[in-house]
Amino acid sequence: MSDDNNKNEEIYDAVTDEERREEERHKARKERAERMHEEKRKSLLMRRYGAIGAVVMVSVAILITVVVKQKNKIDPRAIEPQTEAAMQTQMPETEEVTEEPWSFEAHETDTTTDLPDSVVSQHGILINADTGEIVAERGGRERIVPASMTKVMTVLVAAEHISEDQLDDKVKLTKEVADYSYVNDCSNTGFELDEPITVRDLFYGTILPSGADSAVSLADYVAGSHEAFVDMMNEKLDELGLSETSHFTNCVGLYDKEHYTTPYDMAVILKAATDNEWCRQVLSEHIYTTEKTKQHPDGLRISNLFLRRIEDKDTHSTVL
Repeated sequence: MSDDNNKNEEIYDAVTDEERREEERHKARKERAERMHEEKRKSLLMRRYGAIGAVVMVSVAILITVVVKQKNKIDPRAIEPQTEAAMQTQMPETEEVTEEPWSFEAHETDTTTDLPDSVVSQHGILINADTGEIVAERGGRERIVPASMTKVMTVLVAAEHISEDQLDDKVKLTKEVADYSYVNDCSNTGFELDEPITVRDLFYGTILPSGADSAVSLADYVAGSHEAFVDMMNEKLDELGLSETSHFTNCVGLYDKEHYTTPYDMAVILKAATDNEWCRQVLSEHIYTTEKTKQHPDGLRISNLFLRRIEDKDTHSTVL
């Protein structure tokens, strides 16, 4: 009996140690997400007010120069000429690297038309991504329910807040995420409870089968909670200049009166996502197999239903 008790205690200790390590990993991920979130916020503010700051700094510099010259009464004619080499030695050139904020804006032209009658949707827009010209549209600026198109923003925000080496991190599918998906009757990737899933697989699981289990798990990993991640999504809308016409309340696309966008805004979000190398790779994948786990020894074979419908079922076209 004492041996059994000792074994039970060892098992209990092992379980509690694993839970403790998982809590520590979760805390570290949350702190990292908050840190990256704060850095991104500061970067956005710097981009917004950098120009104003530069003007102020230049003005101050000019003012100081004028005051110093007046004080010292420097006669420009008294300054000895310097050779070009000497000037280069004293004032080495420095190349300032500044990150240009991403921006995209489309516009109508004289040739912009309505969508053809073969398009049955009441809302849609077609934009030339190279020129920014709106080729055709119907209700392109009107409010719509984005549904699972929301997940394009989900992977974009997630991609911008993690590093490449984090793609191999493991995340367990929690009961809370599974319940959220089940209660709201969401589409799922097919992962099982407590299954260890790589962050890489969560990206593909979010897009290819439009999996809510992957999307919410990815949101929790990046931001520490679904709610915090949604805040980041809305901040991204503000950064893209879309916050007046779009707003999100979840990372999945569940209906909510405060969860809305427009076809135009959705096109801008998609443009931003396809300009992101990792997002473009995920969005362009047709068929993908997840990493092997105990729950799925051969991995999960998932496919992009959106692309397959275009290529295999409806038009037999090729998506470039």
